[in-house]
Amino acid sequence: MSTPPPSERPEPRAPRLVRLRRAVAGLRPRLLVAFVAVAALSALATAALTYRAATNSTLDLTQDTTLDELRRRIDVRAPALPFPPTQSELDVLAAELSGTGGFRDWHVLAAYGTEHSAWAQPVDVPPTLRRTVDGGRAAFQRFSADGHPWLAAGVPVTYAKGGPSGLTVYAVLPLDREQSAADALLAGAAGAGAFAAVLAAGLALLAARQVLRPVRALGDAAHALAQGRLDTRLTVTGHDELAQLSKTFNHTARTLQGTIEELRAVESQGRRFAADVSHELRTPLAAMLAVTDILDEDAEHLPADTATALRMISNETVRLTRLVNDLIEISRLDAGAAPLRTESIDAATAVRETIDLRGWSDRVELDLPAALPVRLDPRRFDVIVANLAGNALRHGRPPVRLRLREADGELLLLTVTDRGPGIPPAELPHLFDRFYKADKARARSEGSGLGLAIAQENARLHGGIIEAANSPGGGAVFTLVLPRGVLPEEM
Repeated sequence: MSTPPPSERPEPRAPRLVRLRRAVAGLRPRLLVAFVAVAALSALATAALTYRAATNSTLDLTQDTTLDELRRRIDVRAPALPFPPTQSELDVLAAELSGTGGFRDWHVLAAYGTEHSAWAQPVDVPPTLRRTVDGGRAAFQRFSADGHPWLAAGVPVTYAKGGPSGLTVYAVLPLDREQSAADALLAGAAGAGAFAAVLAAGLALLAARQVLRPVRALGDAAHALAQGRLDTRLTVTGHDELAQLSKTFNHTARTLQGTIEELRAVESQGRRFAADVSHELRTPLAAMLAVTDILDEDAEHLPADTATALRMISNETVRLTRLVNDLIEISRLDAGAAPLRTESIDAATAVRETIDLRGWSDRVELDLPAALPVRLDPRRFDVIVANLAGNALRHGRPPVRLRLREADGELLLLTVTDRGPGIPPAELPHLFDRFYKADKARARSEGSGLGLAIAQENARLHGGIIEAANSPGGGAVFTLVLPRGVLPEEM
């Protein structure tokens, strides 16, 4: 089944996925995403830097204060400790250094050689810290155990003269409070980031509305201009780039309106001139045609040269009469003065009568259904069929075949094929142009060059289309597609 070309068919609705992609790819969503992305990234970077700085500052303060407090307590209690200390003395020292007094709640482990105070805490002092402190340096280390953060600090005890005593003291304290403060800071930063993103989204929508309003107005104006409303103009406000764009659009619209109005005036004058000339020629041509018909009857009694000239004049008069009639018909179609008078007929019978009336029955092969009820204008349908069949007979080669079918119960399909040389691809788009003849592909025609244009206009009056193509087996194929236009009870 042949269907109207894309330029004549209604544009199908875009699939839902395509419409969604267009909506997502619009300028408003892109502006919104850009604003929110910038705000979110800025808030995230600020929150990360703030969180890191605050956390490090808090932990550094805790670590320094812990070491200072541990040293202070050792300086107070260590001088009274006998050396070498016993296990019980180490326990007493650890108990005095531990507890809730002073800076924090911590637990102390005192060690001297292989001896150390009792240790019943859930975590041990990290071995790395032990090695560092045993080397004579105070140090601290953060670590995790049982899902909680901890801080361990170690201090080597020295004699009054500065020499190492062999006694080391370790303090272990939980960092849950610092971790809670860091989590609260992180939650606050996240909330601030979310607020910044929401604020950015609102600002983006506001900015997009301000920016897209003139853009949308420009799009609507361009659409109206494309639909033929040439007086469409934009209201220019401000002096920014969009205002300059609106001024450029208005200038372009004015120029286009003036040019099109001039072209329409020239076209209207040309049509009116052709119509007036055609009407003025119709009467003298009718008289000339009547005279040539009378002279044709006596041509055999005239000298040979005179008879040849007479027949030439008669043929050219017939051709000129056909041209004038076609011009009048084209003028009526252009002026919208060609009413469509439809009635219910049998398309198969109408096609057969058209071919029989013109004496083409022995030259055209008909492939018609028994009956095909349609509702159309019989006279204009006759013009379409006659032009298509006559075009195939004049420019193609036998056999010329005419096939009539219905499609989907709603369309009438009429195909006319021949076995001629076919139509060059470069000529196909121009076949229905007025006065166009594909001289390179066809012999000299006696037609006016308006037959196919008239047939196409009559098809469009019915809401149909004529397509031209080349058959794979050779020759040209013309396909008429018309709506049947019949009610179910008429079928």
